[in-house]
This record gives sequence, structure tokens and C-alpha cells, in this order.
Amino acid sequence: MVEVGQVAPDFVAPDQDAQPFQLSSLRGHPVVLYFYPAADTPGCTIEAKGFQNYLGEFAAQHVSVVGVSTDDCPAQKAFANKYGLRFPLIADAKKEVATKYGVLKPGGTARRVTFMLDAAGKVLEIVDGAPADTHVAKARERFLTS
Repeated sequence: MVEVGQVAPDFVAPDQDAQPFQLSSLRGHPVVLYFYPAADTPGCTIEAKGFQNYLGEFAAQHVSVVGVSTDDCPAQKAFANKYGLRFPLIADAKKEVATKYGVLKPGGTARRVTFMLDAAGKVLEIVDGAPADTHVAKARERFLTS
């Protein structure tokens, strides 16, 4: 798994609109990059809605939020539309991004892991294995409190 202090691996993968998304396009600002097992499942919905609830506050601090799962583009689009999610949801159906980050479970879905990146793309903190709402709380602590 990618570790604290490493530069987060760059990737290009489609977002919920089937448009290519490149992580390095966000360099210059901090990023919350979170992996989740499956769109529109209970824990993943709690997590996504949690990030959406604070999206304005993250944006005010120039922090981008990006979600990644091994779902395809239509599943990500339906998830975004259902809950009004206004941040990129990456469709890692080929499992390349989850594999690159070391978060792919044997069953083929991503583990719930959040990487908090600085403006240069270096990993500042990782939340792994905690309940969904803890990922949102830790990102808020990292980027929204002084």
C-alpha cells in the first residue's frame, strides 16, 4: 500500500461522466482521495454524503475531494445523481487504480481507505479500516481545522 510520505501515484481513469480524470491535474492544492467498496451501499453512501455535506468547506480551503471504487461509469453516475454528489467519482472497473494504491481486496473491490494529500501530491495521512464516518471526520480534522 502507498505509505505516508510517498507521492501519491498518478493515474488517469474515467469519472462518473466517462470523462478522463487525472489525479495530477489537482496538483497545487490538497486532495482527499478516498477509496470505497461499492457505490450506493450503506457505508459508502454514509461516506459520500458526509464528504458532500462538507464540500463547500473543503472547497473554501482549496481542498479537492475524489472518490474511487471499482464500479463502472453508469454505477458511479447513478450514485452521484441519487445523492447529488458534486465531486469526481472515479470508475476503476479495470481495478488498475486500486491495485496501484494497494487497496484492492481479494474479492475485487477496493478497501475503504482515505489518502490525504498535500499540494505536491505527497501523502500526509491515511485512514484505513475505520468506519465510513471516521474517514470524513479525519479529513475535516486534517484540512478544516487550524
